[in-house]
Amino acid sequence: VSCAQLGTINHTLLTVEAAQSAGIDLIGLILNGRSKKPSLAERTNPTVLKRQTGLDLFGVIPLVDRATNKKVQAAVVRSVQTKAVLKATTTYRQTQKQRAKRLAQEDQRLIWHPFTQMKEWENPLVMTDAKGNYLKSAQGKWYLDGVSSLWVNVHGHRHPAIDAAIRKQLGKMAHSTLLGLSGEPSVKLARELIEIAPKGLKKVFFSDNGSTAVEVALKMAYQYWQQNGHPKKKTFIRFENAYHGDTLGSVSVGGIDLFHEVYHQLLFPTIQLPSPYCYRCSHGRKYPACGKESIEKLKQVLKKKSHQIAAVVVEPGMQAAAGMILEPKGWLSEIRRLTQKHNVLLIVDEVAMGFGRTGKMFASDHEKVTPDLMAVAKGLTAGYLPLAATLTTQRIYDGFLGDYQECRTFFHGHSYTGNALGCAAALENLQIFKRERLLKKIQPKIKLLKQELSKLKPIPAVGDIRQLGLVVGIELVQDKQKGIPYPWEEKIGIKVCEEVRRYGIILRPLGHVVVLFPPLSITQKEIRHLVRSVGKAISDVTSRD
Repeated sequence: VSCAQLGTINHTLLTVEAAQSAGIDLIGLILNGRSKKPSLAERTNPTVLKRQTGLDLFGVIPLVDRATNKKVQAAVVRSVQTKAVLKATTTYRQTQKQRAKRLAQEDQRLIWHPFTQMKEWENPLVMTDAKGNYLKSAQGKWYLDGVSSLWVNVHGHRHPAIDAAIRKQLGKMAHSTLLGLSGEPSVKLARELIEIAPKGLKKVFFSDNGSTAVEVALKMAYQYWQQNGHPKKKTFIRFENAYHGDTLGSVSVGGIDLFHEVYHQLLFPTIQLPSPYCYRCSHGRKYPACGKESIEKLKQVLKKKSHQIAAVVVEPGMQAAAGMILEPKGWLSEIRRLTQKHNVLLIVDEVAMGFGRTGKMFASDHEKVTPDLMAVAKGLTAGYLPLAATLTTQRIYDGFLGDYQECRTFFHGHSYTGNALGCAAALENLQIFKRERLLKKIQPKIKLLKQELSKLKPIPAVGDIRQLGLVVGIELVQDKQKGIPYPWEEKIGIKVCEEVRRYGIILRPLGHVVVLFPPLSITQKEIRHLVRSVGKAISDVTSRD
């Protein structure tokens, strides 16, 4: 509702723009008259506004002298095209349904989705808008984003400060290469990253995503030894159940056969060691003693083969894609101690757990570990743009310095390395952490989440609940006493995540593990709704099955 007087066209246009930017769909305008004898502006504004906004004009309500409710109602009835409003509303709803159906059909016809059996891909839920901690589907329903749009969103969608930072950067420069040039946003971001990184990391190499950040670390580690007097150090140690991305290098140091076995002949050889899985410890140990065997194996390998080992690659805190498997306290710091003792590099993959997810800025901070190389991505730009970085020590960096003719250069790069828009988003992301003292602010949320999760333990199908900060894995089992998992083909995790949509929540499972990975901006009310809805969904699905 606007008015038809001098000076209101701009106000109305700005209001329309603001409403549409907020995700509000507009179907028409109603104007108020301002005088008994309409001025030129009042006579022409309706036509101008209709043309400028593209919206239907449903009427102009005349000025009512000595207004009473009855007089105003009568004026509205006379001047507003009620049937047109109803028709436009009905048409909008029908159009919305048709659009949702069309988008879903075109998706099925055109798009090949990641980690998805497309033969079973039916009736996809298409998202069109987002605001705060919620996503809006093409059907018009809002959903709580319970997995941070696959572990990337940090402060909620369309955060005003990050939106503004990107718009400001757009007014300057969208992208410039780091090959032979530098860029102001990437310089500033590198400085901020070094400030918050584990002490001792001094250099930043930008790339595009988590896989490439790990790939960069692997190549740096390999080349470092080749040109610094240890050419036999070519082998990497990886852990069972590990996941470091989908490029061939990162797959080579992964440990999930379901994802990686088919590519076996394309991969370079590595040494795989057991990783702690306390709920299913093959040695019958309980948390936190369940990491002893893998540490002993690592000791033995390093003692015999350290002259061949380039680096140990590990996910700190949790093995994410394996099902949010929680690592015992002290496990990471002991790996760091052993690698330093045997002159082996340590690569930590903070792609999933970095940027406050675990209650600290990085999962490595829980044990005050400084690796030789650290990969970050996902939450780096708070879920806005693809950007990643590999941080390393001065020692590694210095190992690549030399005269041009020596060819000690790190010959690796990406077209969008240090992209200005991505860096602008990342810079504002880090400013929000500082400005809002976010790491302190989320501690009560972590405690509340733990309290709410404890209420799920009596559910017969809930075998294990693993939590680190605001990251949760709920492992579902067919037999709680024996810990027998559901058969893979029953798709129990998928069924629970489909069921929880009834409560307005989006989740994505890892096999029979239901994952909760909300943005740090989730409210305490939303935490209660999230956990209690998941509990209901688990009970409903598993009682039926």
